[in-house]
Amino acid sequence: MKPDVVTIGLGYIGLPTSALMASKGMQVLGVDVNPEVVKTINRGKIHIIEKDLEAVVAQAVQTGKFKAATAPVTANTYLIVVPTPFKGNHEPDISYVEAATRAVLPLLKAGDLYIIESTSPIGTTEKMMALIFRERPELEGNIHLAYCPERVLPGNVMYELVHNDRVIGGVDTASTEKAIAFYRHFVNGELHSTNARTAEMCKLTENSSRDVQIAFANELSLICDKAEINVWELIRLANKHPRVNILQPGCGVGGHCIAVDPYFITSDFPMESQIIGKAREINNYKSFWVAEQIKKARQAFQLEHGRPPAVALMGLAFKPNIDDLRESPAKYIAQKVLQEAQDEAYFIVEPNIKDHQVFKITPYQDAVEKADIVALLVAHTEFKTLEFAEGQIVLDYCGVQNFIDD
Repeated sequence: MKPDVVTIGLGYIGLPTSALMASKGMQVLGVDVNPEVVKTINRGKIHIIEKDLEAVVAQAVQTGKFKAATAPVTANTYLIVVPTPFKGNHEPDISYVEAATRAVLPLLKAGDLYIIESTSPIGTTEKMMALIFRERPELEGNIHLAYCPERVLPGNVMYELVHNDRVIGGVDTASTEKAIAFYRHFVNGELHSTNARTAEMCKLTENSSRDVQIAFANELSLICDKAEINVWELIRLANKHPRVNILQPGCGVGGHCIAVDPYFITSDFPMESQIIGKAREINNYKSFWVAEQIKKARQAFQLEHGRPPAVALMGLAFKPNIDDLRESPAKYIAQKVLQEAQDEAYFIVEPNIKDHQVFKITPYQDAVEKADIVALLVAHTEFKTLEFAEGQIVLDYCGVQNFIDD
């Protein structure tokens, strides 16, 4: 059966979006370059951890509304949901978006809808439009092109895909209206119309704003460390002010959104994006600082006890309770600490993954039981009930012990 929608990319956004559309009655073909991902999905299984996703995928596959493949076929709507990595000095690389566009280029026909959801530099949608019309000039004025960024929270994706508002920008009014009509099939949130460039910038703005706010909290944590002030108590008290809402510090900022999207702005507008650029520096430095603090604790232990310590590094994911390690500051810290390791033993903990190609993963209870120094890097739920031995050194960089959300 011919699909209604072809999704290019079956990662953390493409797969949930495809499964959701299929659950709403659309015929969906999901395309991924990884054959193992395709096989897994066609068995009704998933290759990522995301709450409620596997049941939706299994049902969609069982009903025949959703299947995966390594190549696209003719459809009415094409959704581009591929990564946008870096090249050079944090310059965004839209080659994946271009490759996905070229993959569907021979299949496009009059009346089709082409949408980019991948986080993209300003002007990407227009560049892809120029590519399409250059290669297929007969399509100019006959197809619809739009940009609609995802704005979901890992760990709650299936709910937020349905209920969050969306910003939708076409290359012209007709494209915007066509894209809005498409998203109305499966989004209950409000659909806000704009143009493609504004929609692209909106995505970058949302995550840059978060990055700046987190940088303020992380900078406070550095100041409070020198001033011998509990930053968690300080923020809790400051937030009692009716117009203050300081975020929580951590060991840096990760993920393929907040830690990445600001560079899409600073790369194109380096002189104008001073605060945005500085926030990136602060959040990156916080990870380096945490690694140095662990190193100092290790050295102090050895001087005091005359032997190297056993150190537990608690968490690798970029945020609590997920398996996503992309741009994770905790992963960077673990790599840096291990690179400088001497005779001490290290236990690497990440309860949301079974194994890792670089790190040997240790169960969190075993790691804490054996460790002289416990460095809490990610506030996973499992860590909040841990009990530590008397004399055990606990370095809390994510507020597991200190922060009370009231």
